[in-house]
Amino acid sequence: MLARAIDQLVRREGPRVLAGLIRWSGDFDLAEEAFQAACAQALEAWPRRGLPERPGAWLTTVARRRAADLLRRRRPDVPLEPPLADGLAAEAVEPESLPDVEDDRLRLLFTVCHPALAQPAQVALALRTLCGLTTAEIARAHLEPEATTAQRLVRAKRKIAEARIPFEVPAADRLAERLDGVLSAIYLVFNEGFSATEGDSWIRPDLSTEAIRLGRLVVELLPGEAEAEGLLALMLLHDGRRPARTAGDGALVPLEEQDRTRWDRGLIDEGTAVLDRAVGRGQPGPYQLQAAIAALHARAAHPQDTDWPQIALLYGALLRQSPGPIVELNAAAAVAMAHGPEAGLAWMERIDRSGALAGYHLLPAAQADLLRRLGRTEEARAAYGRALALVRHPAERRFLERRLAELG
Repeated sequence: MLARAIDQLVRREGPRVLAGLIRWSGDFDLAEEAFQAACAQALEAWPRRGLPERPGAWLTTVARRRAADLLRRRRPDVPLEPPLADGLAAEAVEPESLPDVEDDRLRLLFTVCHPALAQPAQVALALRTLCGLTTAEIARAHLEPEATTAQRLVRAKRKIAEARIPFEVPAADRLAERLDGVLSAIYLVFNEGFSATEGDSWIRPDLSTEAIRLGRLVVELLPGEAEAEGLLALMLLHDGRRPARTAGDGALVPLEEQDRTRWDRGLIDEGTAVLDRAVGRGQPGPYQLQAAIAALHARAAHPQDTDWPQIALLYGALLRQSPGPIVELNAAAAVAMAHGPEAGLAWMERIDRSGALAGYHLLPAAQADLLRRLGRTEEARAAYGRALALVRHPAERRFLERRLAELG
């Protein structure tokens, strides 16, 4: 139990600590190495001495000391600013001596989303630094080989160092050029919290909450930017369903089976209001379309009340604005609900033959569900088997195993 508690604390505090280290040292690799050393020391010290009162402060102090040692060895001629109080006990560090971690994360987000970096590199680096994902986890999220992701991360960090990209939120007249990358990175942070890639829990509320916090800050920085509001609305609407997305044992509960009385109506109402404001600006975009789909789901008191024809139309519009195989899969699922499983299944089979989602477990899982609805039990069983061979998260695995067992 203690090991799990330590892991959860490190996951929760990690992005704040790492962002502060990057600002302090100006070196992504050094900051990551120092943070990992602090985590290793925590795993050794905390079981013996108990959890510190403020784990984030403890990790920050230990990591800063390690970073200082590394800097002294690598660049002995460069003075350390601000100076590090080496004699201070980790548990005794005062809040005033810590970096402004909240601002650091926003600065980090705009740094990794600099236009000098390609957008895939921006997103990968954001997932690494703001989510704490491993290279393997980022690769799976992007459906690409791990070596490709590793090279992308190395090149991105080298580019930031060579181009001397400042660790800052740019001036107002230069915010817009980074907006697409910033919004994409925030949404991927949210998605990792909404449907975790790894770990015991299917959801990571700390990441979802952090993404919403960053989304609010971007809306404040860019008032009147409809897509920033659309993303904030989308995250609020999704997060409003979080209380009903898992069962007591942590198992995944699909949308159609969720207890809708457990949804957070306050978040849903706020998300709907933000969406209405965004749509009223007359600047349609992909995040607003996705938020509109989420709003239709949130509006249905019962699964059978869902306006699937309208959702299918919205997915068609989203596919025209943001074409891609995952959007296409979601559109096919909506068509199945609106116009019958056969239509959706035929579309999914075309996606399958294209190979665009090879290795993506949700494609055979969606096919299995439609085959189950059509009574094609043997084909459904085979499709569930293909999905189980690809799925990684335990919560999703348990759900698919339950569906397979229900077939008899």
